[in-house]
Amino acid sequence: MKENKDVTILAIESSCDETAAAVVRNGREVLSNVISSQIDLHKLYGGVVPEIASRKHIEKINQVIEEALKEAGKTLDDIDAIGVTYGPGLVGALLVGVAAAKAIAWARKIPLVGVHHIEGHISANYIEHLDLEPPFLCLVASGGHTHLVKVEDYGKYEILGRTRDDAAGEAYDKVARAIGLGYPGGPKIDRIAKEGNPDAVKFPKAKVDGAEYDFSFSGLKSAVLNYINGCKMKGESFDPADLAASFQKAVVEVLVGNSMKAAEELGISKFAIAGGVASNSALRAAMIEACEKRKMKFYRPSPILCTDNAAMIGAAAYYEYISGARAGLDLNAVPNLKLGER
Repeated sequence: MKENKDVTILAIESSCDETAAAVVRNGREVLSNVISSQIDLHKLYGGVVPEIASRKHIEKINQVIEEALKEAGKTLDDIDAIGVTYGPGLVGALLVGVAAAKAIAWARKIPLVGVHHIEGHISANYIEHLDLEPPFLCLVASGGHTHLVKVEDYGKYEILGRTRDDAAGEAYDKVARAIGLGYPGGPKIDRIAKEGNPDAVKFPKAKVDGAEYDFSFSGLKSAVLNYINGCKMKGESFDPADLAASFQKAVVEVLVGNSMKAAEELGISKFAIAGGVASNSALRAAMIEACEKRKMKFYRPSPILCTDNAAMIGAAAYYEYISGARAGLDLNAVPNLKLGER
């Protein structure tokens, strides 16, 4: 086994609708990052179909692993550990990745490291920001999760706030479907919102009593749907761009507002975003402005590292590995795994 200062991780990610593998050195240097997306397939159904996703992962898993090793110029003899997402996510999708990782670990006698999917998203920031080290505050916003997390150290997290109902990305998908934009909703709303008036419709921004950092997007989603239904009942038309822009403004204001409130009250000077919604142009612009105003350092991954990928899993796996964390061959998928659980 090589010394910790030079550790090469083969990482595998298959928690939802993307099958991915990557080779990452020392948690920060990406040697390869291969992603096989299923978006075009699930578009036909307006969202991810778990059964179809699982079958597609089985078809693609070996291909992406082989391609990642080839692109990195490595063989399994060069790999120090296997990192794999084991939760949270779609159980069928997770099982494919976990089974592949365990098979390689057993056959080649390579250490196995289980990685939490949200920890992977947070760790994506380490790849492009070599100066970023804990502690810092991170907003994780994706299709399945909205968390405001204090990263106390590598692998050590305190959840300050979370969504009480719909995640931000989930609300984007549902509103996009109602407007007629289709799946995936986030990029489509982000694009059309640039043509609309964000002040055309005033939508509610929920506050959760007794939990000032928590989020709630179900009421906002319902307000948009009610507005659309009201227009239809009255025989009135609405501008999809205005509706998208107004909805997005409400989401962004809540995400930024809660995040900055926490940062100010806790006296944190470094702030990061992660997850699929972190690639949203309006959110990124608003966060840049908010952090500059408060003289806080702001970190965000490139859009390719915001969506599900294996490079982020490799980064997280590295810090787990050097801390001594190892998974046994009894590692199983945990679809509802909570952040910080082991």
